[in-house]
Amino acid sequence: PGASCGLGHTGFLFLPAAAAAVYKQWIPNTNFETASNWDKGRVPCASDVVHFEKDKVVSVFVRSPHALTDMYLPLNGEFVLAAGAGFTAFDGSWDPGCDSGGTVRFSDAEHLAWFDPTLWQDVSPSGDLRPSGRIFSVDEERVPCRYDDVIFQPETSFRVNIDSSQQVIHLRSISVMGQELSTPASWAGYLQGPSAPLQFHGNGTLQVTGAGCPDKSGCACGNSLDGPRICAALLRASGRQCPEPACQSPLQPLGHCCRVCGATINLDFTPDFDLQKYQDRLVQELLSQPEYAGVQMAISKVHKAQTFLGIVSRSSTPLIQIVLIDDRAGVQTGSAAEQLAGDIMEDIAQHGEALGISSGKMEVATGSTSSGRVGSHTLSRITAGTVMGLLFGLLFLGGILFLYRKGKLR
Repeated sequence: PGASCGLGHTGFLFLPAAAAAVYKQWIPNTNFETASNWDKGRVPCASDVVHFEKDKVVSVFVRSPHALTDMYLPLNGEFVLAAGAGFTAFDGSWDPGCDSGGTVRFSDAEHLAWFDPTLWQDVSPSGDLRPSGRIFSVDEERVPCRYDDVIFQPETSFRVNIDSSQQVIHLRSISVMGQELSTPASWAGYLQGPSAPLQFHGNGTLQVTGAGCPDKSGCACGNSLDGPRICAALLRASGRQCPEPACQSPLQPLGHCCRVCGATINLDFTPDFDLQKYQDRLVQELLSQPEYAGVQMAISKVHKAQTFLGIVSRSSTPLIQIVLIDDRAGVQTGSAAEQLAGDIMEDIAQHGEALGISSGKMEVATGSTSSGRVGSHTLSRITAGTVMGLLFGLLFLGGILFLYRKGKLR
């Protein structure tokens, strides 16, 4: 196995990013000192025999020195040693924290998948965990999207399965061991090094672009092709089935694995629409109100498949999706979310044109399963020219029908 010595902590080298940049950090690791990486639930001690499966590829970061009785190594792997870390043979002296020795096996990391939403967390550019606030993400957006920055924690080893239904998984940047790789060239150089094949495996291809979302109206996440893979991983972690919603006729948001109670709003927008500014407006003027203390909101650009006569077209329409859920129960399930959705629709009716919103459609599912209700409300802005065009079309068709019945038109 290869080894790298003298690796200390280095700071992040993030370039200035847009306010809307999203940083997602991989949670698991394959560190030697992580107790959950061992079958005994503890870090090996001096009288233990350490066993790595010979056919399992692995990269292991070692933070400190360890004395061991014996160690069986994999045929293909590496130890990444921090300054002062290493291994020595146990000299047989008494170790107060290690009374009974045994065989301690390193856990299998092959199953840890890139498209498992439970293995990612939103963080700040420095890697600090973002507090769970009022904004959440639909499930497809809980894993890295095409314009996101990905962080693997400094002084941390890992192994991740990048099997994908996409030809290429695009990302803005990837940070590994405190080094940000934010250009195609820097990422290509890293892939040629010894660690990358030990850290990433599977049929997927990661591509760093260095580019943020270029559209102020937002960018779709780009994970829809891997939606089934994301939902399979999420449901596998939660018991293989979605929880039964408390309301009747629950809603199915685009990009979300399970149906929800509450409300959804789909917005059509104009070139003047600014997603980040509109989200800030909703949070500051509506979501922060005391009566909505238990409401959470997800807002993002999604692509909805077009249908014609019940047949799904290959083309899709971009729209802004707002999902509102609340913490109320019983007959009150979703009622706060419904009230907030109504306020948002009223705000659109008054200020939609200035905000770059051309129309909005609201759907709600509230109440318990025995008393629930589902409904929809559409708000549209139709210009006078459109109305005149429709009237002219109707008159034209009426004239043709009149001439046909008079026998003057075949």
